[in-house]
Amino acid sequence: MRRIVIVCYVLVCAAAHDHRDDRDHILAGDGHKGHGHHNHGHHNHGHNDHDIVDGGPVVRSPSGEFRGGYNVTRKGRRFESYRGIRYAEPPVGELRFQPPRPITHYPTPVDARSDGPACPLPAPPLYPVDEDCLSINVYTPLTTDRKKLLPVIFFIHPGGFYTMSGRSDLAGPHYLLDRDLVLVTINYRLGSLGFLSTGDAVAPGNNGFKDMVAALRWVNRNIRAFGGDPDKVTVAGCSAGSISAMLMMVSPMATGLFHRAISMSGSPVGKVPLPSEQRYLAVRQAELLNCPTHSSQAIVDCLKTKPWRDLGNSLLGFYEFGFDPVGIWTAVVEPDFGQERFLTSQPDEAIREKKLYAVPHLVSQTQDEFYWMAFTVTRNDTLREQMISEWERVAPISFLLPRDNPEVPTRTLRRVYLKDRPLKNDETSAHDLGRLYVDSVEGFPVYRMAKLMTLHSPRPVYEYEWGYIGNHSHYEDPKTMKPQGAAHHDELIYLFTLSYRFPAIGLEGRDAVMVDRMTALWYNFARYGDPNPRGDTPELGELVWPKMTSQDMTYLRIDNDFSLRKDLFKDKVGVWDELYPMKY
Repeated sequence: MRRIVIVCYVLVCAAAHDHRDDRDHILAGDGHKGHGHHNHGHHNHGHNDHDIVDGGPVVRSPSGEFRGGYNVTRKGRRFESYRGIRYAEPPVGELRFQPPRPITHYPTPVDARSDGPACPLPAPPLYPVDEDCLSINVYTPLTTDRKKLLPVIFFIHPGGFYTMSGRSDLAGPHYLLDRDLVLVTINYRLGSLGFLSTGDAVAPGNNGFKDMVAALRWVNRNIRAFGGDPDKVTVAGCSAGSISAMLMMVSPMATGLFHRAISMSGSPVGKVPLPSEQRYLAVRQAELLNCPTHSSQAIVDCLKTKPWRDLGNSLLGFYEFGFDPVGIWTAVVEPDFGQERFLTSQPDEAIREKKLYAVPHLVSQTQDEFYWMAFTVTRNDTLREQMISEWERVAPISFLLPRDNPEVPTRTLRRVYLKDRPLKNDETSAHDLGRLYVDSVEGFPVYRMAKLMTLHSPRPVYEYEWGYIGNHSHYEDPKTMKPQGAAHHDELIYLFTLSYRFPAIGLEGRDAVMVDRMTALWYNFARYGDPNPRGDTPELGELVWPKMTSQDMTYLRIDNDFSLRKDLFKDKVGVWDELYPMKY
């Protein structure tokens, strides 16, 4: 099977492969085409702002006219597809490293029949990538199927803020559009192009997040014409998208633009406060592209002259140990230089002080998250020996720990997780090291976010743990090609067609049941801010999923069945809270 490179996770393969192919580094297609684009001819909807042109549907919104196409869901339902719509001016030339400039008016009809390119990132030579990438996709049921305005799911893609996209091969609509909802997916700028932050007025940071807000504002202005309810928007995201969804609740820029939030496997509330700049990454980017580093202006002026492809392809230069750290760029709390600021305070402070735009919140993590990153270390003699001999230096890189004063935390974690045993290429080391990756990268930050929200948000908080292991996973054993656990991103397999990598799921079998269940949970949450079953979601059976309270941290375990459990992460939280104290 042809390997792809997709940067969010390392596919650990035989050592004979080029190491770039070991990392599931970006996104092309590994032979599975999934659902293609279908054009099924004329279908007159008799709707004055919604016509047919050249066999495809047309929408007229306050901003302009959009010409789309038709597609078909997993269950054979026809729907409308509008892809590749620019929501902001191309961030090129003098607009590189600047906040997005929203497009509010389209003077001529927009051809929305195909995906726009991904934003710059490492990609195979023929994959569509371009700096002019700020586009939005809208998928909606046929006009004749819409009896009223429908709830909107606004999906923010994963990828560590440095890879992946909202294109239809990474976020296909063919499962969710069997429900009466409108799905929106977006691209936002990645890596240095989206998150360069020098800590001064030259590059305050957070432009990728400001892209997301610009897209949300586009939805607010236009989605009614596509059949979506602008007063019923759910911001949903996985990994980097999960962090983004949570940040929208504490960003003054996003207030009022959405009404529920879904955060899957990612939290902006970590071990220490967010920084006010990431100048060291700006310097690193400059060094990688042979730019001067003596001032912010010199860095930015030089980087503006570099080809976007060089910026996108420089990602490997930011790894410090194997493919670690998995987290590189982050949100910054912006100092005030007179700009519109995405983030003005620490997320935990905003939550505690109830300075948040509170909405119903669905929080989750997977059982095994980044466990497989341990294989990259244990199966590589060089990396394994380096981690053993330089534990205090390497552990903060791999487990996203603060770099200052690492001695006590690194020693404590080695004792608690590895029992001070030397790492070996065996199952015990892989398991123990894998659990440390799971808990440090995702488990502890997600716990903190869920705990804070449960304590301080006036709106319901629901939590689940994903433990289902189906036919495919984002980590599959290179010998057996079988899933080994419930890995980071794995719920996405049952919510979206991921044709860049996985075959589409049909109508029979366990995986098909899981698609029905997951789309039902999202549909209910998007409609009501409550995932529990209504009469029209029989797939959920007799599920009674209580919201969490500070006294009762009940969560839903999703595997082959649903079950209720208590106090996710309770057994480890004491260790982590002692190492990294925070007021809850």
